Amino acid sequence: MAEALVIKGLSKRFGGLRAVQDVSFAVQENETVALIGPNGAGKTTSFHLITGFHRPDAGSVKAFGRDIVGLKPHDICALGMARTFQVAKPFGAMTVLANVMTGAFLRDRHVAAARTRALEAIEFVGLAAKEQTAAKDLTTIDQRRLEMARALATEPRILLLDEVMAGLNPAEIDQAVALVKKLSGRGLTIVIVEHVMRAIMAVARHIVVLDHGQKIAEGTPKEIVENPEVIRAYLGSYVHPPASGDAHA
Repeated sequence: MAEALVIKGLSKRFGGLRAVQDVSFAVQENETVALIGPNGAGKTTSFHLITGFHRPDAGSVKAFGRDIVGLKPHDICALGMARTFQVAKPFGAMTVLANVMTGAFLRDRHVAAARTRALEAIEFVGLAAKEQTAAKDLTTIDQRRLEMARALATEPRILLLDEVMAGLNPAEIDQAVALVKKLSGRGLTIVIVEHVMRAIMAVARHIVVLDHGQKIAEGTPKEIVENPEVIRAYLGSYVHPPASGDAHA
């Protein structure tokens, strides 16, 4: 299986803060890889570095064999890498359809073609009944679906999902897991940042763990939940829930 995304020695400082240090990992085509770790571990910063929103101080990012460091986010998107954001920020006054068409225009400036592509993405994520709803009136899970639809409309080969399950209830998490699996089944390569461990265990073939900006482990889900360093740094309450039942990993 070919490598879709290769990260080597990725590093970034913000003043005196070492946000990401010497992070390396690879993602195979049509693989779902999870990037996990405590708050402040460097996960979202890594996404920003990979997708061109920040330029790394050191290291390389290759997508399908091409070095993309220094490219603008829209150029990286045009190469086939799309992302969602931790905090959904749709164009609130615009309809679901209009929001998703903004993504579709990346590939085709013709309104009819962009509309067709947008409608396909909307249907795929389960928002077909709400295409004329204003984005600001959507529920949390539907705003997450809208984020995914807008990314899908750019026709990505690699999709980076940043905490798409944050704020969802258990039933909505199950729906989101099903959607991520559906995306994978479509042939997409997926990198997902998430704190909901039962969701990660359900969708990821491979997990990379960050802590204080550094990679502390990577491996299969089984290897990760049994790794003593990962348990100490992040998974303690997930692997050994406290008697009070207040685990929140």
